[in-house]
Amino acid sequence: MSRKVLILVEGHRGSGPLYIQSIQNLGLQPITLSTDPAQYDYLKTENSQAVRVDTDSLAALTHECTGLRAFYDIAGITGFTALDELLYARVGKLCRHFDLPGPNPESIERCCDKFVQRQLLAKAGVPIPAYRLAVNAAEVQSAAAEIGLPVVLKPAVGSGSSGVRLCRDVVELAEHTTYLLGGKHIWRSSPRMLVEEFAQGPHYVVNIMGNEVVGITAAEFGPPPHFVFRQSICPAPLSDDEHERMGNISLSCLRALDLDWGPMCIEFRWTKRGPVVIEVNPRLAGGQPKLIQLAYGVDLVAEHVKLVIGADANLRKTHLHTVASRYLLPDRDGILDWIDGEASAAAVPGVAEVKLYVESKAPIVRKGDYRDCIAHVIAASPDLTRTEAILQQAVDLIDWSITSPPANV
Repeated sequence: MSRKVLILVEGHRGSGPLYIQSIQNLGLQPITLSTDPAQYDYLKTENSQAVRVDTDSLAALTHECTGLRAFYDIAGITGFTALDELLYARVGKLCRHFDLPGPNPESIERCCDKFVQRQLLAKAGVPIPAYRLAVNAAEVQSAAAEIGLPVVLKPAVGSGSSGVRLCRDVVELAEHTTYLLGGKHIWRSSPRMLVEEFAQGPHYVVNIMGNEVVGITAAEFGPPPHFVFRQSICPAPLSDDEHERMGNISLSCLRALDLDWGPMCIEFRWTKRGPVVIEVNPRLAGGQPKLIQLAYGVDLVAEHVKLVIGADANLRKTHLHTVASRYLLPDRDGILDWIDGEASAAAVPGVAEVKLYVESKAPIVRKGDYRDCIAHVIAASPDLTRTEAILQQAVDLIDWSITSPPANV
């Protein structure tokens, strides 16, 4: 009898190991298809097979899966967006080709094009920031003038806050336009940018599975002009009315974008005019599954894997704790001389997880997106005040030193 396998397209340093474990817990063998499997360190230690394949090519993925099917019983296929959100659309097409459960690829493609997403949400009456599409510097300047500074300038297709920047004046606007169009930003397609009103207010992430809101997290960013997550609290400190209002708008987003399968997350800002949708993502939010599991006892990764193999997800909450995470961000570029305190931080009662992403002597090159994080700490307890105290105590135990690079001569 052929062994049952579940195929993962690409990986993720945070949730990748969680998927590997969930797949193995179901008695399945995980096989990762990746353009560069070596970039995922956990594949070396998680007893998981990896195959090198061009994941940018649907034809190459289809060919590889067809070959694997000659030796294995493929129970399901899923994947990670990494820096290419459209990869998940290719996953949907693979699922459709092999008659396996998965997302609607057309819905994913519409959602991943943030301009198209904005149009569909606006048509459905969903509250969103003012926006304009631009393809060159002149159009960026014109759009910013119409909307009014400050604005957020970002690629129309992308993820992980890559290429996203708050532009507070004309100088920053010109600088970031030059960055995006000057060859430093990697475009997966022809350059198209969104110029958006800067919606000011607390930031929230709504976590959804299928058409059910599982939990809402409050999030804070590091210093502007970038949008790099610094801290999250789950569940978000919201009133019942506020929670319901965001939940109802979230379901309106799903209807507008024809999303009805698997994990999704929706980012909001609560502004003077109420909740405004910043972005709908047809995937799990980075870092959120661990928070949801600790807060509610719902394992989003395990439940997603169940859906992938055609089983029913169980989203029943078993407890309620307050969970907080802190992402540690460097304040300069250079060489990481040392980083320590991980063991001491992990030993603090109430700390659920401490993870370092870098090792001593690693180069630190800040990019203004999720890749800037060098470590994270997660704490949990029945009480918000206690959780925040535990988190701060643990974070204070972690220290590092970065040697600045020599100045250019």
